[in-house]
Amino acid sequence: MAAASCEFQLPLAADDLLRGDSSRHYVVQEVLSVRELPPAIAAFRAAFRGRGALAVLQHFDTVYSLLRHFRALGATAKEDALELMMQVVTHHSNELSTILSDSGLSHTDRDAHLNALKMNCYLLSGLLEAFEMEAFKSGLAEVDPAGKNKKSRTKVSGFSWEDEREPLLRLLTQLLQLDLRQLWSGLVVEEEFVSLLTGCCYRILENSNIGLQRYRATREAATHLLATALTHYDHMFSATLKIAQMLQHFEHVAPLFAQAVTLWAKEYGLKSIVGELLREIGQKCPQELARDTSGIKGYAVFITELAEQIPALVLSNMSVLLRHLDGENYMMRNAILSAMAEALLQVLNGDQLEEAARGTRDHFLNTLQAHICDVNGFVRSRVLQLFTRIVQGKVLPLTQFLSVVSLAVGRLKDKSVVVVKNAIQLLAAFLSNNPYSCKVIPINMVDMLEVCLQAEYMQYGVAPTITPEEEWEAMLPEVRAAARQILQPLQEEEDEEMLEVEETAEGTSCSCCAGFCPGENSGDSPCDNGSLTIEEAVLEEQPQEQPQMELVKQEMLVQYLQDAYNFSVKITEALSLISKLMYENSVSVVQEAIEFFVTVSQFGVPQALLGVRRMLPLVWSKESGIKEAVLNAYRQLYLSPSGDSERARAQNLVCSLSLIMVDASLGTIQCLEEIISEFVQKDEIKPAVIQLLWERFPEKTHAFCKPQGLLLLVIDIYCKVSSALPVIPLSLPFHRGKPEIIGSNLDVLVTVGLAERVCEDYRLAEEVCNAISKLPARGKNNVPFRLPQEQALFVCLSEAVSNGFAQPSSHWIPFMEAAITLIYQLAECPEKICAHILQVCSQKALENLQETDGSLPTFLLLHLVSLVGQVALRQVAHLEVSVSAELRRRRILREEEKTKKHKERNDTTMEEELGLIGASADDTEAELIRSICETELLDEKHLFSAFVPLVLKICNNPGLYSDPALRAAAALTLGKVCMISSEFCDSHLRLLFTMMEKSPLPVVRSNLIIAAGDLAIRFPNQVEPWTPHLYARLRDPCQSVRQTAGVVMTHLILKDMVKVKGQVSEMAALLIDPEEAIVGVAQNFFNELSNKDNAIYNLLPDIISRLSDPDCGVDEESFHTIMRHLFSYITKDKQTESLVEKLCQRFRTARNERQYRDLSHCLSLLPISERGLHKLQDNFDCFADKLQDPAVYSCFQAVLVRFRRAFGKPETKALVEELEQKLSACHNQGLDSAEMSSQAKTNSCRRQPLSAANRDDDDFVTPRPQALRNNKCAQKSHRRKKTVITFSSDEENSSENGKALDVYVQK
Repeated sequence: MAAASCEFQLPLAADDLLRGDSSRHYVVQEVLSVRELPPAIAAFRAAFRGRGALAVLQHFDTVYSLLRHFRALGATAKEDALELMMQVVTHHSNELSTILSDSGLSHTDRDAHLNALKMNCYLLSGLLEAFEMEAFKSGLAEVDPAGKNKKSRTKVSGFSWEDEREPLLRLLTQLLQLDLRQLWSGLVVEEEFVSLLTGCCYRILENSNIGLQRYRATREAATHLLATALTHYDHMFSATLKIAQMLQHFEHVAPLFAQAVTLWAKEYGLKSIVGELLREIGQKCPQELARDTSGIKGYAVFITELAEQIPALVLSNMSVLLRHLDGENYMMRNAILSAMAEALLQVLNGDQLEEAARGTRDHFLNTLQAHICDVNGFVRSRVLQLFTRIVQGKVLPLTQFLSVVSLAVGRLKDKSVVVVKNAIQLLAAFLSNNPYSCKVIPINMVDMLEVCLQAEYMQYGVAPTITPEEEWEAMLPEVRAAARQILQPLQEEEDEEMLEVEETAEGTSCSCCAGFCPGENSGDSPCDNGSLTIEEAVLEEQPQEQPQMELVKQEMLVQYLQDAYNFSVKITEALSLISKLMYENSVSVVQEAIEFFVTVSQFGVPQALLGVRRMLPLVWSKESGIKEAVLNAYRQLYLSPSGDSERARAQNLVCSLSLIMVDASLGTIQCLEEIISEFVQKDEIKPAVIQLLWERFPEKTHAFCKPQGLLLLVIDIYCKVSSALPVIPLSLPFHRGKPEIIGSNLDVLVTVGLAERVCEDYRLAEEVCNAISKLPARGKNNVPFRLPQEQALFVCLSEAVSNGFAQPSSHWIPFMEAAITLIYQLAECPEKICAHILQVCSQKALENLQETDGSLPTFLLLHLVSLVGQVALRQVAHLEVSVSAELRRRRILREEEKTKKHKERNDTTMEEELGLIGASADDTEAELIRSICETELLDEKHLFSAFVPLVLKICNNPGLYSDPALRAAAALTLGKVCMISSEFCDSHLRLLFTMMEKSPLPVVRSNLIIAAGDLAIRFPNQVEPWTPHLYARLRDPCQSVRQTAGVVMTHLILKDMVKVKGQVSEMAALLIDPEEAIVGVAQNFFNELSNKDNAIYNLLPDIISRLSDPDCGVDEESFHTIMRHLFSYITKDKQTESLVEKLCQRFRTARNERQYRDLSHCLSLLPISERGLHKLQDNFDCFADKLQDPAVYSCFQAVLVRFRRAFGKPETKALVEELEQKLSACHNQGLDSAEMSSQAKTNSCRRQPLSAANRDDDDFVTPRPQALRNNKCAQKSHRRKKTVITFSSDEENSSENGKALDVYVQK
C-alpha cells in the first residue's frame, strides 16, 4: 500500500512494520533480498532526483530491507545508503522551511510530508543504530582503539563512521529547529518522533570512547540537539528518566551529562532540569543503591561534577539528596559532601551572607565535621581533602577553626593510611592560612588578660567602690606589659603574606587595650612602644565611646588570644604525633610528614626542630621517594642562600650549614654527612664554599661546630665522592678525582687544629685527625702510604696527647683515641711512637704521685687506663690488618720475581707449586701474627705488662676505685686487652662477665657487653660457654644496657657468631619493652632474621614454649603482642600447615591452662588454608579436652570464622560445619571434663616445671667444656627411657637438614 494513502506510525520494534492493519497504517509489503537491493537503491536514487524527499513514500521498503540485511551487505552498499538518506533528509529539511510557512498547504500534502518526514527520520536513525552497533563490535576486537588498530577503522574509500556522526546530528538538530507542529496541524509533535531523534544522541553517547578529545565536536552536536528537544518539544520528563538510567548503567557519561546540563542551564535557561535530575537521584532507595555498587558511581560523579560547575543550582536542590548521607554506599556520601564543599567555596562565602545563608553554611560545615569520623575510611579521607580546600580558600569561619583542627589532629591516629596523609595535608594548610601566625601565646599572658577582663566585669556590673580612673591607674603597668609582649612580636616577626591578618589583630588588640583607660589622656601614658602609640590615637579619636562597647572589645581581645593559644597547643600536639609518623611503613605518609615539618619550620615554630632532626635518619631509607623527600626538605631549609654575588651566597650557605651542626650528636653528624654528600655529588655545594671555609678555618671561634667543623665534614665528603665531582678550578688546593685537598693543606690542618688550638678545643683536634685519616691508605703499586716518624704531624700528636694527659678534660679521651688511630694508620713503626707516649704519660703520673704523697688524681688514672686500652686495641688491629697485608704483599712480589726467573720451566707446574706455597704461606703468616699476640705483647718484657695489673686491680676493687668514669674505662680497657691473647681472654672472662652482671653502673655493663661482642667474634670458642650471660643482659633493669645488649646480640646472631637457641626468646621479649627505641631494635632484628630462609619459622616453637612458661615473666597480653609480630613473618602455606600440626601436638605436653590459651591464640594468628584446616581436624584429639576453657574455645571459633570469610567455597563448607560441631560438643561437655580432669590430676603425680633460662642464682662459675657437658647428657639419656616425638619442617634449609624439634615426654 502506498504511504501517501495511510498514516506511517513509528514502530516500537522493526518487526511491527511487517504486520498490522494495512487499511489504517503503513505496512511493509515486501522485504527485498540482498541481490535485489542494488537496483532497488538505484531506483530510489533516481526517484529522489525526480520527486525529492517524497520519493521515500514509494521506496521505503527498499531501505527497510537494507536495514534488515545490514550485516550481510558490503561496506560500499552501506556507505551509499547512508549518503543517500543524508541527502534525502537534508533536501526535505530545506523544503520544509518553505512548506511550513505556506498557509495554503492542503491536508493531503501535509500528510504526505508528515509521512515522508517520519519515514526518512526512521530510516536515518536505523542506519545510525546499525553503524553504531558495528563500530561497537569492531571496537571490542581492537587491542588499542586509539593506537595500533586505528587504521583498521578507516576504509580504503576514506569513509569513517566517527566522522559522519557530527554532520548527522547537526542535520537532525536543524530539522528539529523547524516549527514541525504545523505538520501535526499545530498540535504537539508526537512524543515517539521526538524520542526517535533524541534516541540517536543517547545511542552515540553510550559509546565509551565518546569522551575522547577528538570526539568533542560530536558531543557538542548531541548536546545542542537535546537542548533543542528540551526547549521546543517538551522533552524534560523523558530526558530526566533517560539520563538517570544512563548514569546508572554507563559510568563514562557522568562527566558528559554534567557538562551538558551546565550548558543547558547557562545558555538555554533550562535550570529546572537540574532540580529534576537531582530529585530523580534523590528518590532512589539508599538500600537498593547499596546493592548496586556498579551503578552508583555514575550518580556520584555526576553530582560532584555538577556541583563544581553550577554550585548555586545544586545548592538550591541539595535537600533532596541529604537522605543519602545516611546510606551505606560511601560514594554517594562523598559526592554529597563534595557538593556541600563546592557550595561553601563558591556560594556561601564572604562576610555579607544573610542569616539564612549563614545558617546553611554552618549546617554544611557541621555535617562535614561529623563525617570526619565516618565509618568508611574513604569518606574520612575525602572530607579532610575538602576541608583542606576550604581552608586554602579562606572560607572557614574563625569560630570553627579549633574544632576542625582538633578533629584533624585526632585523625593522625587513624588506621587508614590515606586518612593520615590527608590529615597531615589539612594541618599544613591550617598553618599556611591561619590568622594567628602560629605564635605560641604563653599561658600566663592569657591568664593576665582574663584577670583584666574579670576586673572590667566587676567595674561595669557592680557599683564600684573606687573610681574608674583609680582602678585603671592600678592596672595600667600590667596591661601595658602584656600588650608589649603580645603585640611587639606580631609587629616585628610577621611574614609578608600574613600582614593583612596581623594588622587586623593589632588593631583589635590595641583598641581593646585602649578600652582599659576610658578617662586618660595620651600624655598620661609615657611609653615608646609603637602599639601603645596606636592605642593613644584610638583614645583620642573615640573619647566618648560607651563602656559597654569597650567591654565587648576587651572580650574580643581575650577570645582572640585564647584562640591563638589553643591553636598553638593543638599544633604542638600534632607535631609530636606527626614526628612519630615519619617511621611508618607507608611511603606517602612519611613524605607528607616530612613536607609538613618543612612548612612548620618556615613558619618559625620552635618545636619544628624536633621533627627536622627526627627526619635525618630517613636519608638512609631504601625507598628512593623518602630519601629524596629528606634531601628536598634540607635543601629548602638550609640550601637556599640569597645574595647578589657568588661570594655572598657562599657566605650565607656556610652560615646555614653551620647551624645544622650545632649540638649535633655522632649519629646526626653521620646523617648530615650523607645529606651533604648528596649535595656535593649534585654540585649544589660550589667550590667557592670550600674556598671560603678554608679562609675561615684559622679563625678563632668559641666552640667547635661552626666553620671548622663544617669544613672538616665537607672535606671528608669530598674525599669520598671525589671521583664524581666536576672539574675544580685551579685556584682551589685540590684536584678532581684525588683527595689531595687534605695532602696539599696538611700543614694548615696540623698547625691550626693540632698545634695552636689543641688545648683549647679537643673536639676540633679530633675532627682534624678524622679528616687526615681520609688520606689514601695505599699509593702506587699498592705500596702502603706511610709517613716517617719525624713528620710534624706525629710530633704534634705526641705533644698534644702528652700535654693534655695531665689536664682534666672530658674531650681529651675521644681526641686521644682519634690520635692513636691516626698514628697507627699513617706512621712508620707506630708502636714506637705510642710506646714513647705511654712512657711520657706514665712518667707524669709517677711524678704527680710523688708530689701528692701517694694520692693520684682520679682523672690521671682515667686517662692512663684509657690510653693503655686504645694502644692495645690499635696494636692488635695493626698486626692483624696492616702487618699481615704487608707480609702478604711482599711475599707476592717475591713469588712474582721467582716466576720471571723460571720462565723456562713448565708454566702449569710452576703455577700449581706457587698456589700451594701461597696457601701454606698464608697460614704461616697468620700463625706468626697469632703467636706474637699470644706470647709477646703481654710478655713481661713488653710495655703492656706494666699496666695490666693496674687495670685488673681497678676492676677487682670497685669499692676502692669508686669513680664511675674510671671503673667504666677500666672495664673497657680490660675488654680491649682481652682482644690480644686468647689465653689471657679465657683466664679473665669470669671477671669480665661477673662485672657485667654485678656492676651497679649501667655504663660499665654496657661497655662490657660491647667488649664481649667483639670477643665473641675474635675468640668464639672461648666466649661460647658464656652466651647465656649475654642473653641475660636483655632483661637488664637499665634501658641503655638493654638497648646495647639488643644491638650487640643482633649483630652476633645475624653474623652467626653465636648459636641461636631457645634463648632467642629473650630477643622476642624486647618487642614489649616500655622503651620505644628498644622495641625498634627488636623489630629490626626480626626483620633482618626473616630474610634468612625459615629462620623465624624454625625458632617459633622454642620461643612459644619459653614465653608461655608462667615462670618466664611474660604476661598473656604481652605474649599476644609478641606473637602477633612474629607470626606476621609466616607467609608460606607449607610453613602454616606445619605450624598448625606442631602447635596442635604441643597441647599434649602443655602443663597448665596458661599454656593452653597461649597455644590456641597462636593458632588463631595463622592464616589457615584448606590443607591447614584438614591438619586441624586430623589433630583434633590433641586439644579436644582443652576446649572447656572459654578462651581456648573462642580462639578456635575465630579460626573458623576467618577461614569461612576467606574460603567460602561450597566444598569446604561441610568440613567447617563438621569441625564447628565437634568444637561445640567438646566445649559443652566442659563441666564433666573438668571434673574428670581434676580426679585424674589428684591420682597422678605432677610433672615438675622445667627450669627457665637465665635463672642461675649461684655465683659465677666458669662453664664446663662443651665435650664434658655432652658426655654427661649422653649418660643421663641412657638411664631412663623416653618417648621422642619429632616435629620436622618441610621447608628447613639445607644447613638445617637432619635437625628436628624433639619434645621429650617421660613415660
